[in-house]
Parts: sequence; C-alpha cells; structure tokens
Amino acid sequence: MSFILNAFAQKDNNWAVELPENILEGLRDDALAWVHLDAEDSKARDWLNSELGFLDPFVVPALVAEETRPRLTEIGSGILLFLRAVGDDGEQDDMVGVRLYADQSRIISLQRRGNHAVDTIAEEIRRGEGCKTTGEFVGRLAAKLSKRSDQVVATLDDMMDDTERRLVEDNDPSALRKELSDIRMSAIKLRRYLAPQRETLFQLKSSEQKWLSDIDRRSLHESYNRTVRSVEELDAIRERAQIVKDEISTQLGEKLNRNTYVLSLIAAIFLPLGFLTGLFGMNVGGIPGVDEPTAFFITCVFMLAITIIQVFIFRRLKWF
Repeated sequence: MSFILNAFAQKDNNWAVELPENILEGLRDDALAWVHLDAEDSKARDWLNSELGFLDPFVVPALVAEETRPRLTEIGSGILLFLRAVGDDGEQDDMVGVRLYADQSRIISLQRRGNHAVDTIAEEIRRGEGCKTTGEFVGRLAAKLSKRSDQVVATLDDMMDDTERRLVEDNDPSALRKELSDIRMSAIKLRRYLAPQRETLFQLKSSEQKWLSDIDRRSLHESYNRTVRSVEELDAIRERAQIVKDEISTQLGEKLNRNTYVLSLIAAIFLPLGFLTGLFGMNVGGIPGVDEPTAFFITCVFMLAITIIQVFIFRRLKWF
C-alpha cells in the first residue's frame, strides 16, 4: 500500500508507528490516529471509499478533488481543511496543497507533492515529540505552513529592495524589467493562495470545535497574524513594483526624449549648411566661385561662421 506515506496512532497517550494494515483500527477507535496518503496514487481514492465509509459522504470526494484552494468546512464535530504552502522544490510561486479531515480522534491528510511541514511533523512523532491532540496537530501544521510562506515573502521583499537600489545606481534601468516582472508575477501567484488562506485561518481560530483548546486557538491566531502580514507584504510588493515600473518607464522616456532632442539640435544646425551645399552643388551655369581657387576655402569659413552663430543663438535661447 504505497499510497500511505505515514500512519500513526496513539497508545496510552503516546504515538506509535502503525503498520498500514492496522491503521484502520486506530481510525475507528477513540484514540487519536493520523494517516497521510499520497493523492497521486490511484489506489488512495479506492482505499478511502472502501475503508472510510463511516465518514460523511462529502469528505472523500473533497479530499481527492483535482483542484483545491484554501478553505474550511465544518462537518459536525470534524473539519475539512485545505491549506497551501511552498513546496520542497523551493518554487516561490508554486504552492503545494495539504488536504485534511480532522475530528476529535482521527486525522486524514493527503498531498500530491512533497511538503516540508508534514514531513517535519511526522519526524517529530517518530522522535516522541509529536502532538497529543488534534487541535495541537492542526495548530502546529498551520504554524509551519505560515512560517514557510512568510520566509518566501521576506525573500521577495529583499529582492524588491535590491531592485529599487539598483534602479538608483545602475545606468541602464531597462535591464531590471525582466527581474521586476518575475517579482510581480511571484507576488501575484502567492497572494492568490495566501489571501483565501488568511480567511481560512480566521475561520479556523474562530471555530467552535470542542477539540480546539485555548492554546490551540492562540497558536492558530499567531498563524493567522503571520499570514495577514504576508498578504500585506505582497500587496506592498506589488505596489512598489508598479512604482518601480513607472519609474523605469519614466527614465527610459526621458532618455529617449533627450536623444531625440539632441538629434533635433544637430538637424537644426546642419539644415542651413545642407541648404548651402545643395545650392552650390547645382549643376547649372553661373555658380559663383567656379573659377576662383579660394572659393572652397571661403565657403567653408562662411559655413563655419554660420555654425558658430547658430550655437550662440541656441545657447542664448537655452536650448543647450
């Protein structure tokens, strides 16, 4: 049964590793039990449908759904909880879903890809440091997920700080556009999941489930506050990115206008010179200076004088 990644049950208020074939006893009795399944394995759906028929019929279809978003649904004395966190591959904008059903005496969770928070909790149980109640489990899971997301948001914030600093120091702001676009896209994708997760944690900490103690609610409140801060930081990052984008566009526009202005001045200077060269270059009779050896020199001096007069006038007009 490869789809069971972790299976534990409490005996005498202590966690004990259970064999997959014995975990059903733990799920059916009053002692706390946790089974963690591989949602990618096709046998997981069949096992849930065949062995957990005593649960509400809404639970299994929700747990194995293809697409999920953070949400909380209370089903009698249990909850159906979907949360998101950054995956083990470290992709900032690719969040891994954790789906679980929890009540007083059982926890059933699924994942499609590796999740550091779930693996850490399983390792703590193996070391004898596991949660003693369902409320403590849910609170610890939420804390680990929100902490990992908070770290990713902090990394994005540092990247945004570096982009703003380089905007001031670098001579070529156009080189920052790709990096700025990546930051904005990461912030948008993270907020897509963290915003509903904020509401989910608020509902969870306000839940009337009896197995949530005051300590559990305080832990969930801290996770909620951390998620709120992360969402606010993401909003600030998006706004800062928009400001930086506008500043880059402004600088590029000013640079383009400056270059166009210089070219216009050069064209204005050479316009009368071009007229003179065109005039004296006409292939018709009567052009003055054709037979005069110093005519070319005199023409060059005259054109130089015109250029100097133009530059003087432009400077008086403050075009330079």
